[in-house]
Amino acid sequence: MRTRATLAAVSVLTGALALSTLAAPAAQAADSGTPYTLDVSFSNFKIATAIKVGTTNVVSTKVTYTLTHGSDVDITSDDFYTDPFLYRGTFGDDSTPELYDDDFATCTATSSTTATCTGSIDIHPADGDLKNAYAGTWKAAAEATDFNGQDPSSGSLDLSKVGYKDQGDLGSTLVQRYSKLTANAGPEPVYKGRTITTTGKLSRANWEDHQYHGYTNQPVKLQFRKAGTSTYTTIKTVYSDSYGNVKATATAQYDGYWRLSYAGSTTTPAVSATGDYVDVR
Repeated sequence: MRTRATLAAVSVLTGALALSTLAAPAAQAADSGTPYTLDVSFSNFKIATAIKVGTTNVVSTKVTYTLTHGSDVDITSDDFYTDPFLYRGTFGDDSTPELYDDDFATCTATSSTTATCTGSIDIHPADGDLKNAYAGTWKAAAEATDFNGQDPSSGSLDLSKVGYKDQGDLGSTLVQRYSKLTANAGPEPVYKGRTITTTGKLSRANWEDHQYHGYTNQPVKLQFRKAGTSTYTTIKTVYSDSYGNVKATATAQYDGYWRLSYAGSTTTPAVSATGDYVDVR
């Protein structure tokens, strides 16, 4: 997983928080230098319903949320930070995969105690951010840190003066393995009443070897659009083979476009091939 390498301040705090939590029981938290709970909360988290991720290109998805804070929290200070993130699994568990932004969110005050914050979720598949098993539903979260005038890189950082708060289960989105589908119909031209065969391949991104591989045993629709019209009609449904290859036949009746279409799933987005025109004589 990609860590918040560019978010040095929060990374320092997160590491120190983990160490202090292990070092002292809750009753001694104040004495051991554990960050206090910052008086903030998060709501109205908005993100795309699905994020399609391929094998190499960085994918950035905009996120907005409302930050509500106590009157003693100065969100305009240079050492106040907040950012959104996604997680898959149990919130707060060290083994839970997480996805962050490459920078902090920016916030605009809407009242003395509320602000609208805008950030992003930035996914780097080529850097190993994702494993294939991570495809599917991810939950949304946000966090905020206030260093209260302290230098987060200082060796004398007093954690008891640092405020921190994170909050999970703010929403959800699908992180999906990008899909591709091709289609080639023939023969071209063809006589009316003869058989037209459409072949293609359904594949999807493999986040571990950064290649596209055939997506096997998936329902794929053969669709036809008559020349001069704009709507495709499903003729039949077939299944991709063990290599992701698809083959479907139909009877030639009219000039028009043949394509293959996959409806998608929680792990893989819907995709339709470009229609292939066949002249019927």
